[in-house]
Amino acid sequence: MLALPTLREPGERFSRCVQIFVARTLGCVCRSASSSLTQRQLHYMPAVTRIFQLLARVPLSWMQCLGVCLGWMVWCVSPRYRHTFAANVKASGIPSHLARPAIAAAGMVVSELPWVWMRPHTQTLKGLVQFDGAEHFEAAMRAGKGVIILSPHIGSWEIGAQAIAEKFGPEFGDMVVLFRPARKAWLESLVANARTRPFLNSTPTTLSGVRTLMRTLRAGGYTAILPDQVPPMGQGVWAPFFGRNVYTMTLLAKLAQQTGAQVIQTWCERLSIGQGFCLHMRPMDVAEFKDGSASPEQAASAVNRAVEDMVRYAPGQYLWAYDRDKQPRAES
Repeated sequence: MLALPTLREPGERFSRCVQIFVARTLGCVCRSASSSLTQRQLHYMPAVTRIFQLLARVPLSWMQCLGVCLGWMVWCVSPRYRHTFAANVKASGIPSHLARPAIAAAGMVVSELPWVWMRPHTQTLKGLVQFDGAEHFEAAMRAGKGVIILSPHIGSWEIGAQAIAEKFGPEFGDMVVLFRPARKAWLESLVANARTRPFLNSTPTTLSGVRTLMRTLRAGGYTAILPDQVPPMGQGVWAPFFGRNVYTMTLLAKLAQQTGAQVIQTWCERLSIGQGFCLHMRPMDVAEFKDGSASPEQAASAVNRAVEDMVRYAPGQYLWAYDRDKQPRAES
């Protein structure tokens, strides 16, 4: 049996485990993450499921406090994490003191996962999430146009997706979203409960899944897409993002162009610890999303500008440690 490579320092090992959880949450696959764990570590991974089930019973505010410690711990022990974070902030031109709260926010993203993924379906988000701009979503849906929710990795995107489905599902039906099945059985058991929450309908990230999104939008339904992760080779183009060319997905713009769906900028802002969340929704009137003759590069640039606008609004809650300018991987 081949031995899997181990990480060189404890801090990097801890940071990589955090990245595994976050990456799976985003729906992107960190193919190298699992291969960086030893066989012995993989043997004990099923215990994480039981731990998550227990932590899901802990008050969310307590888990957020734990997340603050988690975020700063990773920052202190991982030079690579600090370097990527600082380099991305510098490239954006955003003052570092405005982005610094994102260190703790990244930890809260992880610490909230047990509650987000494993809490009972009967435990709703009522009273926890307030909406700002919900009328824009409702107007587009009632016009029968269909809606594409453009939601980058700001605040708590997982809670945002559940809140949208919970609030609008009774009137407008299920929100259809793409997902990539977990490669490990223990991880699948964690995310399955999140994918099957009321008014959330998951479809695989395959050509069939994309066709499902097309049909949903043409029928006046809605979906949500995370636009700021590097897609596989052949599924994106190079476009500017905070002054650097990054490989950017083309799916969102193609969906908008081919279905006429309304694109709505959405981000779920985390308020003070224990105070809940505010989900902001803003309609986008962008020519590149309506004009089928716009080049993929022009449309991708419009997507990145939208993400930049939202990051500038809440720089202290963006996932700065994600390596946006990395090379795309080959699709397997």
